[in-house]
Amino acid sequence: MTVYIAREASKLWRKVCMETSVELQLLAEKWKLLLTGLMFQYIHGLAARGVHYLHQPGPTLQDLGYTILPELGRERGYISESLFTFVFLSFVLWTFHPFVYHSKRFYTVLLWWRILAFLVASQLLRIITFYSTQLPGPNYHCREGSKLARLPPPESITEVLLINFPHGVIYGCGDLIFSSHMIFTLVFVRTYHKYGSKRFVKLLAWVIAIIQSLLIVASRKHYTVDVVVAWYTVNLVVFFIDKKLPEMPDRSTGSQPMLPLNIKEKDGRPREENLKLLNGNSVDTADWRQRMQVNGTHGDDGNHVHSESAVNGVNR
Repeated sequence: MTVYIAREASKLWRKVCMETSVELQLLAEKWKLLLTGLMFQYIHGLAARGVHYLHQPGPTLQDLGYTILPELGRERGYISESLFTFVFLSFVLWTFHPFVYHSKRFYTVLLWWRILAFLVASQLLRIITFYSTQLPGPNYHCREGSKLARLPPPESITEVLLINFPHGVIYGCGDLIFSSHMIFTLVFVRTYHKYGSKRFVKLLAWVIAIIQSLLIVASRKHYTVDVVVAWYTVNLVVFFIDKKLPEMPDRSTGSQPMLPLNIKEKDGRPREENLKLLNGNSVDTADWRQRMQVNGTHGDDGNHVHSESAVNGVNR
């Protein structure tokens, strides 16, 4: 048992090292795009902070969702944030599972490259809409009489640039149309729907997105229109941008993964073994299939039929 555990631990460690090596090379190629996407997250926060200076509290607008759903109130407002935090953290962890588990269909760097593209496009549209028209905030801290509803003019540019994180993000007002929480939720759910492997989790993810929508309205963080607009805008943005971006290689089909040609052999092992390790296949010597010699060259049994056909002049 001890020998088996040690062998499996050694295989897992080699797999993690190989995955890390490949992902780092992809990161070296895509780091500028990824950094741009991350920097835009700060710009989006800065824009949301800026519109708070323009916010004018007033009577809550008539809203169908408010009529149907009772208000959670200040004491239970954490329920919506707790669910969003669960969705966010669980999705981030899932995107890194190829480093450990064998059931993988994507490269983490390339996946986050696509995610950030979806987020940036959606957030840019959101900035345009909430600066076009400022609505009176429906949340308790944005209503008339609250000290947080209005922000005094900033005393310095530093005060604006620091955006009072995280307090300024949690208690922001004015950045309503459309919901930022739904942008992240829908982008994550659509991404898992395409690249995830568990049908039950896909169905559960969509159910959670619906529940998240209802909780946002019930907690009065947004008007119903903010959530409705997010549902069709984000889905359309993801649909069209996904068509423009080059598709990632599907690692679950059993085809050769996109392993960079210049990757160094680990522990003196041949590149073919590294390919198997990245695909989650066994790399034990006993599992290797016997190689057949064709015209002085060697190929795996899986390629023998193709090679023999080529020798005989048959095109399969």
